[in-house]
Amino acid sequence: MKTTSLLSLSYLLLILLIVSSCGGETKKDNNGISTDEAAIAAGQATFEQTCGTCHNFMQAGIGPQLGGLTKEVSADWIKKFIKNPQGMIDAGDERAVTLFKQYNSYMPAFSYLSDEQIDQVIAYINTKDGPAFSGTNAGEALQNPIPDTIQTSDITVEIKEITSLPPSGKAPLINRETKMDQIPGTDRSFVVDLRGKLYELVNGEPRVYMDMEALQPKFINTPGHGTGFGSFAFHPEFTSNGLLYTTHTEPAGSAPADFAYADSIRVKLQWVLTEWTTDPAAKAPFKASKSKELFRINMVTQIHGMQDIRFNPTVKRGDADYGLLYIGLGDGGASENGYPFLIDNLETAWGSIFRIDPAGNNSKNGQYGIPASNPFVNESDPNTVKEIYAKGFRNPHRLTWLQSGEMLASNIGHHMIEALYIILPGHNYGWPYREGSFIINPYDDMNKVYARQMDPNDPITYPVAEYDHDEGNAILGGYEYTGSDVPELKGKYVFGDIVHGWLAYVNVSDLKLGQVATIKKLQVSMNGQPVSFKEMNDGQKVDLRLGTDAAGELYIFTKSNGKAYKVVSSKPM
Repeated sequence: MKTTSLLSLSYLLLILLIVSSCGGETKKDNNGISTDEAAIAAGQATFEQTCGTCHNFMQAGIGPQLGGLTKEVSADWIKKFIKNPQGMIDAGDERAVTLFKQYNSYMPAFSYLSDEQIDQVIAYINTKDGPAFSGTNAGEALQNPIPDTIQTSDITVEIKEITSLPPSGKAPLINRETKMDQIPGTDRSFVVDLRGKLYELVNGEPRVYMDMEALQPKFINTPGHGTGFGSFAFHPEFTSNGLLYTTHTEPAGSAPADFAYADSIRVKLQWVLTEWTTDPAAKAPFKASKSKELFRINMVTQIHGMQDIRFNPTVKRGDADYGLLYIGLGDGGASENGYPFLIDNLETAWGSIFRIDPAGNNSKNGQYGIPASNPFVNESDPNTVKEIYAKGFRNPHRLTWLQSGEMLASNIGHHMIEALYIILPGHNYGWPYREGSFIINPYDDMNKVYARQMDPNDPITYPVAEYDHDEGNAILGGYEYTGSDVPELKGKYVFGDIVHGWLAYVNVSDLKLGQVATIKKLQVSMNGQPVSFKEMNDGQKVDLRLGTDAAGELYIFTKSNGKAYKVVSSKPM
């Protein structure tokens, strides 16, 4: 019995050693890349969190598409590039330099990823083949669609650092502040951090006013760089009714979506629009006496989700537009992931600007109203999304109004064009068949744009200002300057580029349908010395944002270092 037990124990140990040995051996292909399913799954999770905002496997976007990459370069090259792309560019690596010239920006270094995590990402990339394009197009693709260079104006704006938001993460994004706004009729200003907190600026210092994570148990701020507490808007009569509107993200399937698509298309996450009722006189912390979900919408990817929400600040009680909420809805990455049909018709919500009446109840879910003056409200097709105010956007990132009452939207482009539009009810702004003023084919290589023939019957409304990716990578919507500290900016719409961090303006008088306004860059100084936000961030992506206070003065936020600046003066050079 004793001998049998010892033999059985020895046999068991031998089996365990064999199993352990087999389980510990990583399966690899001929290029030394792991083919282990667990490693690939882990790599997918890391990719979607850190890489998916800029890369996919079908179309180039902020960065190149990565399908077939492991067949073109070694895993060692990919690993080195992920860890230190700028170092490889500066060292003259041929492929790295070529990519930099093509995309005109540095990829952030992911030095905080472990070797194992990078190997897992490469294992996931290795499962993806490159796209096969049909080759159909609209003529010869334009290599430089806007040959003219943006000129620098003779105006220098002086900035002053006023505060830093509490860090909510690590480099390269210390904070993710996205919007500054006020309670109408007051001087109370607020700034939101995508990671979940809304701050009130009290004597220039940020104090937590609202914590979305505490209020919404399913709240998420990953994956990607646009996920989280997206936007907020105080009702025009907040000081009496205490109504606040917010947007945030939740995991796919958290609740049935009001705007969904076929089950065969994946859902990456959901965006949710909520109405809160609170005591308008109360300071932090925010307490809601009640809340109501207005609607939720599914998204194909984590990019181009629910963007800015705003009320028209130029109208008064009694105006038809008073108290109506505008909502920018991106395409959710549908176009570049093979689903352009989710954008190009009135039966789908994506790629639109909505206008709703929060006080109404005639929507399909009964939680809000559809204004009788909306452009498609009388369409006979029962599938028409009657919330749509305007259609044809990739990423209507920021909404604003001129003093004249005209509405503007900045639309972040794909691979070539950044655009600013005057928004009119019922108009189609072209995406996914136009990128700015140019033709694009969503069923072919979306890296390419083509010249369009002038057609008086063209149904598309084109930009009033635009620039190409020789100059920048993502338009930052701004404001018509209405303050008094910087008289040189009077009559100018001030905006910028998110990635490169430059500021610019167009004259408001030049913003007219049918013409493209001239853009001029602003020079920037601090303590009287010339500065650039890009240099202040060591040449990395600046992640610039703009805001205004109740007096109309301009503020600048940089996610990369979490700092806030105020434009305090100007001078011609």
